Amino acid sequence: MYAKFFKRLFDFLLSLTAILALSPILLILTVIGAIAMGGNPFFTQLRPGKIDKKTGKEKIFKLVKFRTMSNKKDKDGNLLPDDQRLNKYGRILRSTSLDELPELWNILKGDMAIVGPRPQLVRDMVFMSDAQRARHSVRPGLTGLAQVSGRNNITWEQKFEYDLKYIKGITFFGDVKILFQTVGKVLKRSDTVREGTVSDMDFGDWLMMEGKVDQQTYDAKQAEAKELLKA
Repeated sequence: MYAKFFKRLFDFLLSLTAILALSPILLILTVIGAIAMGGNPFFTQLRPGKIDKKTGKEKIFKLVKFRTMSNKKDKDGNLLPDDQRLNKYGRILRSTSLDELPELWNILKGDMAIVGPRPQLVRDMVFMSDAQRARHSVRPGLTGLAQVSGRNNITWEQKFEYDLKYIKGITFFGDVKILFQTVGKVLKRSDTVREGTVSDMDFGDWLMMEGKVDQQTYDAKQAEAKELLKA
């Protein structure tokens, strides 16, 4: 009953309340971000959302976050490595999860939920099995069971296992529990990035590293992702 009829209403009301209450912080971070990043303080990226019942495919939506990395490029016009583009301000945003706040607009619009499987990249989605892609039967979330169970310090497969576990038993009290656990994680600044890295590895790259896909499959899946983004 909650998942089918009330969850979306609660998401709308809570995201609207949060946007109004946090509007001063959002404005301040927008101004500071524009200065720190030398331009647009927002980062947008196409992500797979909930499966459309009519098409049977994931609806691709534009996720909005505060930018944490600059667009600095080398002499050949290529973006510098992540660790060179992630400045002090960006590190603060990531460690406090403040970079996620603009996603409240995605929740208000209905692209996302407050609690649900985190929206991964399209190039991650194409490497998922049919069973793993069942995580897209619900709206992706600002936080989720995987985030409070290790976030970026668990394997990709463990993330998907937690996602599938969540969608099989969505309850109001379960969502409230995850929200309180998320607050604790944010305050402790734990599991924001994988130990020893500044950005987590893509699912396809992880599968390659583990020897679970060959080069031909990897290249074909990357091409598939590019076609989906074009569409």
